[in-house]
Amino acid sequence: MTSPSPAVPSIAGENLGKRSVIGYGLGDFANNLAFTLGTTFLLYYYTDVAGLSAAAVGTMFLVVRLWDAFADILAGRLVDRAMTRWGKFRPFILFGAVPLLFLSFLTFNVPEDWEMGSKLLYVYLTYAALGLVYSLVNIPYGSLASAMTQSVHQRAKLVASRFFGGAVAGIVLTYLIAPRISNLRADKATLPAAEYRDQVQAIFTQTTLAFIVIGSIAYFLTFFWCREQVVRTQRGVSLRETIDTLRHNRPLGYLCAASFFYLLGLFAVGGASAYYAQYVMGDISWLGPITLVNAGTSVVLAPFIPKLVDRFGKKALFQWCGLLTVVGGVALFFTPAGLAVPALVFLAVKGAGGALINTLMFGLEADTVEYGEWKSGKRSEGATYAIFSFTRKITQSIGGAAGAWALAVGGYLSATKDVPNPVQPDTAIIAIKFTVGLLPALCAVVAMLIFWKYPLTDDRFREIRDETEARKRAAGNLIAPDGRALD
Repeated sequence: MTSPSPAVPSIAGENLGKRSVIGYGLGDFANNLAFTLGTTFLLYYYTDVAGLSAAAVGTMFLVVRLWDAFADILAGRLVDRAMTRWGKFRPFILFGAVPLLFLSFLTFNVPEDWEMGSKLLYVYLTYAALGLVYSLVNIPYGSLASAMTQSVHQRAKLVASRFFGGAVAGIVLTYLIAPRISNLRADKATLPAAEYRDQVQAIFTQTTLAFIVIGSIAYFLTFFWCREQVVRTQRGVSLRETIDTLRHNRPLGYLCAASFFYLLGLFAVGGASAYYAQYVMGDISWLGPITLVNAGTSVVLAPFIPKLVDRFGKKALFQWCGLLTVVGGVALFFTPAGLAVPALVFLAVKGAGGALINTLMFGLEADTVEYGEWKSGKRSEGATYAIFSFTRKITQSIGGAAGAWALAVGGYLSATKDVPNPVQPDTAIIAIKFTVGLLPALCAVVAMLIFWKYPLTDDRFREIRDETEARKRAAGNLIAPDGRALD
């Protein structure tokens, strides 16, 4: 065996600087200015501002988010084939930032005076374009973590920073939008329906325009502050090599299957939260405290994630988080309408589980990259993350549609120009409570049962990583992240 090259560390990124960790978190802050805005408010915007029916929106979510899932696969292939002087991943973030945020602006600007069929066409086209560009930014961003470091602890810091950034974005956008809509609802009796709609539309227009500036700055800082450090033995990965790598990646399969069921409940909740605040808690202004509880829990827990991972390991921590989701969700479903404080407590319990488990998934995905390289000899960050993201998008499609369809089954009445604030039937309230509480609990149980078989513990990951790096050093022909040959 040849001696290791001094230019090649045994563990890449063993000690990441603070700027790298902060920069990575800023990337998900920017991501969520578009993503969380959509998951939290888009269903509400389409039904109560654009005037579309819940059933039509549910079908659109299913179709377009399925398209988004396949867009992830395309993005993963493009990433695995790329190699530039800036690395494989960062150029996508740099050049995709402004187009992504501008498409978010277009998505929340459905023309008011168009016929319903034209509105639906506009909605399909803008949301599909947003999903494509989001994939071209998010797949490289998600893949970047596994290329920045091979340390379990440092990866835990990156995913904690990522989730902290996303949580802050959620709090910011909710408190920019929900209280202003609530204030308008207080004046609704004295406002003409058309003027009310115009003022709500103005809130979304102003917010999405501001996000173009704020989000672009955050993305640019991610580009400048984060660096790829893991060396590889090939510049690109062929489609056949990618398929071989993924086919033998058992940990990735278990992770995707468990994620599918857990996130099914999570994504259904996103679109239903505004309805829960409005019709169960009594005022949409409660969406602020709801988001503060969920995202605030994430902010509080994020600094402790590396220590929790070190103490329990990611696999055991995943299971405990699922249990919190079950307890909080069941309790939330049986909480009577109008009891805001108990509802917020149970949301916090459920939110703690969701915050931790959703963060752990990204750390687990990064570990499966090393497993795939260990099995096949080919490193395929883009395709691995794309498959993981594909699963999330499929789940987002089904979960988002399920939330909308549950409203339709419950007899939810959409706002119209003639009846801008309809009284909802009891069945619609039950459907909202089921979507927010019981559905996530049931999905979490299934996810926990699947993840019980996940084979890649943190100790096993370290063994695989060290063995793979020793092989690469012995073989030589190493390639730096910027494409330079190291031998």
